Amino acid sequence: MAEEKKTAPEAEEEFITEERLKKAEAFVEEEEGPSRRLTGKMGVFITVVAVIMSLLHLYAAAGIIMTQILRGIHVMFVLFLVFLVFPSLKRFRNRILWYDYILAALGVAVIVYVFLDFEEFIYRAVTPTPWDLVFGTLLIALVLEATRRTTSWILPVVVSCFLVYAYVGPWLPPPWTHRGYGLDRLVGHMYMTLEGIFGIPIDVSSTFIILFTIYGAFLEFSGAGKFFIDFSLCAMGGKPTGAGRTVVLASFLLGGPSGSGVATTVTLGSVAYPMLAKAGYSKEAAGGLLSAGGIGAILSPPVLGAAAFLIAEFLKISYLDVIVMACIPTILYYWAIFLMVEFDAKKFGAKTIAFDRTYSLWQLTRLYGFHFISLIAIVAIMVLGFTPILAVFWSTVIVFAVSFIRRDTALVPKKLVAALRGGSIGVLSVATTCASAGIIVGVVTLTGLGLKFSSIVIDYAGGSLFLTAVFTALVVWIIGLAVPVTASYIICAVIAAPALMKLGVPDFAAHMFIFYYSILSEVSPPTALSPFAAAALTGGDPYKTTMQAWKYTLPAFLVPFNFTLHPDGVALLLKGSPFDILWTFATALVGIFALAAGMDGWMFKKATWYERVILVIAGVALVYPSWIYDVTGLVLVGFAVFSQKILRKDD
Repeated sequence: MAEEKKTAPEAEEEFITEERLKKAEAFVEEEEGPSRRLTGKMGVFITVVAVIMSLLHLYAAAGIIMTQILRGIHVMFVLFLVFLVFPSLKRFRNRILWYDYILAALGVAVIVYVFLDFEEFIYRAVTPTPWDLVFGTLLIALVLEATRRTTSWILPVVVSCFLVYAYVGPWLPPPWTHRGYGLDRLVGHMYMTLEGIFGIPIDVSSTFIILFTIYGAFLEFSGAGKFFIDFSLCAMGGKPTGAGRTVVLASFLLGGPSGSGVATTVTLGSVAYPMLAKAGYSKEAAGGLLSAGGIGAILSPPVLGAAAFLIAEFLKISYLDVIVMACIPTILYYWAIFLMVEFDAKKFGAKTIAFDRTYSLWQLTRLYGFHFISLIAIVAIMVLGFTPILAVFWSTVIVFAVSFIRRDTALVPKKLVAALRGGSIGVLSVATTCASAGIIVGVVTLTGLGLKFSSIVIDYAGGSLFLTAVFTALVVWIIGLAVPVTASYIICAVIAAPALMKLGVPDFAAHMFIFYYSILSEVSPPTALSPFAAAALTGGDPYKTTMQAWKYTLPAFLVPFNFTLHPDGVALLLKGSPFDILWTFATALVGIFALAAGMDGWMFKKATWYERVILVIAGVALVYPSWIYDVTGLVLVGFAVFSQKILRKDD
C-alpha cells in the first residue's frame, strides 16, 4: 500500500493531473451523456429554456398542473433540450447541426399534437387515426434517439427488442407466445395512454426526480459540496485512519444530494486521492475506497437514487417509507467501509496526514453548518405529513434562503440562474431513460411478459426461494451491466420481482432486492463505471480497482438476500417488532465486523487462514436473520477473538 513516497507538492502534481481528470470525467459522461458546452446566443437560449423548465416544475409542485399535462410538458422540454445539448456523435459536441434543430422541433410537435384535442385524443387509444400513428411512431423514434444520445445505444436496442417481442408474439414458442400486437395497438398503448411513454417512470421523472435534481443543483451552487468535504476533513483528521474516514463521511454527505455514484466518486476523488496517496494507499486501494463511497451515494437517505422514487410509485407507498427501509442497509454498508478503513490502516501502516485547516470543526460548523438544514428539513417535512414533492420544494426554498447567511454562499441572480439551469440539464439523461423504460413497462403489461418470466425463473429454480433469488440477482446484474441503474430497476421490477413475490416474499422486500442489485451493477465488470472512473483518476489498474471495490461493497451483495430469504429478515428494512429489529440490527453489525475482518485478513492482528475462514462463515451466519445462525455466528466470532487474544497473544 505504501509504495510511492513523494513530497506533498510532487504527490499533488503526479496524482491529480488534468489528463487523469479528463479520463475520470469521461466515465461521468458515459453515465450522463457527452453534453455540449454552448456559449454565446445559443448558450443563453438553452439557459432560458432550462430555467423556464425548472420554474415550471417548481410551480407544478403545488399540484396546479394536471398530471397528464405535466408528463407531456416534461417530455416536450426533455426532447427539445436533449437534441440541442447532446450531440448525435462525440465529434459534433462543439456545434449544433441542422438536423438537431429539426429533431428538437419535432420533439415539441409530437406533444403539441396531443394537446390540440386532448379530450378526444385520450379516448381513441384503441382506434388511433392515421395522424395519431404518424406522431406516435415519431415520438417512439425520438425517445429512442434521445436515449441513445444521453446514455448509449444499448438501452434503445433493448427497448427495440421488447417492441419486436410485442409484434412477433404469435410466432414464438411456448411459454413466450402471446397474441401479438400491430402498429396501431402498440402506438396507441405507448403514445395515447398512461401505460407507455407517459407511464409511471416519466411521472416520477416529472415530479420527484427533477425536483431533487434542482435541489441538488441549489446545494452545489451554494457551496454545500465544498463544505461537506471540509467538514469531513476536520471531523476525521488527525489519525492514521483520518484519510480513509474522511472519504467515508464525505461520500455519504456528498452522495445524499447528488444521487450519482460516478459523479460522487470523481468529485470526491479529485480532492481526496492525493490525501489517500500520502497516507499510504496504493492506487487500486484508493480507487476501490473512492468508488465504494461513491456507490453509497445511491444507497443513502434522504435522496437515494432515482430508482428509489420509482419504488414508492410502483408500490403505492410514501417515499418516506422507502427512506426508512433504506436506513439499516445504509448503516451496514458504511459500517463495512469504515471497518475496512480501520483494518487497512493497521494492516498496511497508514500514515497520519497533516490537514491544512483554515477553521476548526466548531468554527466551520458555526460558519457553514446551515448547509445541513435542508437535508434535515426534507425528512422532517415528510414526517409532518407533507408529500415528498412538497418536502423537496420547501427544502429547495430553504437552501435558497439560508444561502444568504453568508455572502460567499449567497445564491445571487447569476448563481440562481446557473442552479435552475443545472437542475433541468441534470435530469435529461434520467428522463430519457424513464421514457424508454416506460415503453418496456408498456410491452410487459400488454403481453403479460412479467408473469411468463416469473414462471420460467421459478421453474428453473425448482420452486426454491434461494435459487430464485440467485437467478433474479443474476438477471438484475446482467441487465445492469448494459443499462443505467434506473432502467435496470424498472425492467427487473416488472419482469423479475413477481417471481420473488410468487414465492411469498413481501412486495417491498422484493423491490428493495431489485433496487440494491441494480445499484451494485456499477461496481461489477465489465462496465463497472465507478471503479473505472476512480482508476482513471488514480492511474491504477481498472480491474484491480474493481476487485478492491468489491472488497468494500461485499456486505451490500449479501444484505438483500437476508431480507428476502427469511421472514424475520424484513427487520433489516425496519419492519416487525422493536425487539426483532434491534436484535437483527445488532447481530448484523457483528456479522459485518466478522465479514470485514475475514475479507481483509485483519482483526486485532493479522489473521491466520483458519481465522479468516471462521470469520467469513461467522459473518454470513450472523447477517442471516435466524436464531440458530446467530448463535452459531456469535460462537465462531468468540472463538476467533479467543484465538487472537489468548492463543496467539505472543505473536
